[in-house]
Amino acid sequence: MAGFTLIELMITVAIVAILTAIAYPAYRNYVLRGQVTYATNALSAMSANMERYFQDNRQYTSVVAGTAPMSPCDPVQLAAGATYGTFTVSCPTYTATTFTITATGATATAGFSYSIDYQGTQSSTVASPAPSAWRLTCTASWETRAGSC
Repeated sequence: MAGFTLIELMITVAIVAILTAIAYPAYRNYVLRGQVTYATNALSAMSANMERYFQDNRQYTSVVAGTAPMSPCDPVQLAAGATYGTFTVSCPTYTATTFTITATGATATAGFSYSIDYQGTQSSTVASPAPSAWRLTCTASWETRAGSC
């Protein structure tokens, strides 16, 4: 008479399944929010470094490409450390007077894209294959939580 009946075992399995169905999406959002923090922190720091470079050199581009002092967006400088968590930071456009810095997600954050420009304008686009709750386009701020700019 010692032991569990099949019904008791099935009830236990059902309870564990229900708890998992509730906990997993919450955990995934928690992990995504942590990864997004890497991207937004990297963009903020890189933007501040670009402004500091501009103050010293009166332009955003390197005076001589690939030589010191190097702009934070110089390809040589970016190659040394352009990955933050699952995000890759790049400068798709930068000239002597303007810049745009972008953080693009990969693996767990595929579909996430954040950017900032020389005027401090923040924008983000989250598209497929990101979770549907995160899929927004924010033109004046970054999406740091699911469904809110």
